[in-house]
Amino acid sequence: MHLPYLLLDIDGVLIPFPSADGTTPATHTRHDVIPTGRSADDPVAIWLNPAHGPMVMDVAHGSVVAPVWCTSWRQDATTLIGPLLGLPPIPYVDLPHPQITTSHPNGYLWKRDHIDTWLADAPVAWIDDDFTDLDQEWAAERDAGGIPTLLVQPDPYIGLLPEHLATVRKWATGKPFRDAATAATAKS
Repeated sequence: MHLPYLLLDIDGVLIPFPSADGTTPATHTRHDVIPTGRSADDPVAIWLNPAHGPMVMDVAHGSVVAPVWCTSWRQDATTLIGPLLGLPPIPYVDLPHPQITTSHPNGYLWKRDHIDTWLADAPVAWIDDDFTDLDQEWAAERDAGGIPTLLVQPDPYIGLLPEHLATVRKWATGKPFRDAATAATAKS
């Protein structure tokens, strides 16, 4: 069986939103990047914590999860954000470009329908700052149906913390996942 995916969002997870006074966590360093479609004279300022790259790779190198970007940054996550964190190329989910004015046009995170199809019956730990109760219900239904699913939701003004990845590690190495992996292997 395939390792569970670790779907990683960027905005609100690796790039925290500024607080009301415009500050970001002291652990984060400013970078100017030029996303696809922008000109070099119009960079975007982002703040990243250099410790995040090693934290993600620690979980991945332990053969616990297979990291995949799940962000509206799409390929720019691999070419712009990952290298600033010292990450090797990580695959990304090629999310659509929806014409929406809210993250929750149907009451749940806009990415979810696409991710549900993309995942099929693969186990997943998904880190995003923008889940709703309907996303939590979706995850619980997948989990109850034998597809290990974990949603981890950092505070968007703080971002990813070591305990978030510790939760992922504990979940991925825990008995429920091993039972699901064993059952899937037996069916093969």
